[in-house]
Amino acid sequence: MLRVFGIHNGRLAEQRAQENDEQTPRLGEGAWIDAHEPSDEERDRLEAFLRAELPESDDVEEIEASARYFIDHLGIHIHSLFLAQSEGRHQTVTTAFILQPDRLISIRDDDLADFRLLRLRTRAGQIEVNTPAELLVSLFDQKVENLADQLEDIHTDLETVSYSVLEEEDSALDDAIDQLAKTEDSNGKIRLCLMDTKRAVAYMMRQLRNAPDLQEQCREIMRDIDTLMSHNTFLFDKINFLMDSTQGFINIKQNQIIKIFSIAAVVFLPPTMIASIYGMNFQFMPELAWELGYPWALLLMVLAGIAPYLYFKRKGWL
Repeated sequence: MLRVFGIHNGRLAEQRAQENDEQTPRLGEGAWIDAHEPSDEERDRLEAFLRAELPESDDVEEIEASARYFIDHLGIHIHSLFLAQSEGRHQTVTTAFILQPDRLISIRDDDLADFRLLRLRTRAGQIEVNTPAELLVSLFDQKVENLADQLEDIHTDLETVSYSVLEEEDSALDDAIDQLAKTEDSNGKIRLCLMDTKRAVAYMMRQLRNAPDLQEQCREIMRDIDTLMSHNTFLFDKINFLMDSTQGFINIKQNQIIKIFSIAAVVFLPPTMIASIYGMNFQFMPELAWELGYPWALLLMVLAGIAPYLYFKRKGWL
């Protein structure tokens, strides 16, 4: 889908197609062209408008700085990681941006929350921009704000897991480990997005030397990223602490079970020995002809079992 946005009176506005126009609005009128999962026809149309080939998915996913940030005849290219959610787990998705003097072009294959929020704010008339470069910087600023919200959600989830592991009795520790593993994965993907955003913003600052206001906004974004990176590191430490604590509690519970089996084996060992002795098939055994031999053997086995139990109890092992 191709969405076209224009800038009118210092505000971003979405261009709508005419009632009898089956195609999207004219691309030449847009200050921002957002290509979301473009079809082959839409891709051909955009390539014809730009008179150049659009980057393929494999090219967008390259991690080398020279492949993610460069300038050619089309304009300034920036490939940046965004956070997406799929089937309850976070994923990182790369979006390609092409910044030209009179327009911004974004190419992506996933529906991202950052772009949905930007469209909602645009329809409410809340996006105040005057140039495509200012729009790109504002989009990265919003991206960092969304990453901060994700970190806050992770912190809230960790508080819940922390209470369950450290304070609740008979808590589901296996479920806690599963939750911590998912949280660690999400926190790692957020860190990747923050690091990638920092690289992208630093590159933009070098290309926007003639726009001091945008450079100052980029510096504010960099300061926010540094703060979020510190918080991200704190969350990693908390996740590791809770993971170690959970595994420790699981080991304690397993040791308690093994302890019970060990004590039971020791308690029943003397009675078993006595029963084995009287189960021998020797011809001359005095107790075999004794009328009270059987009750005596039972009493001896009970006493042999109680004695180790009382000893362990006195030592505090039970």
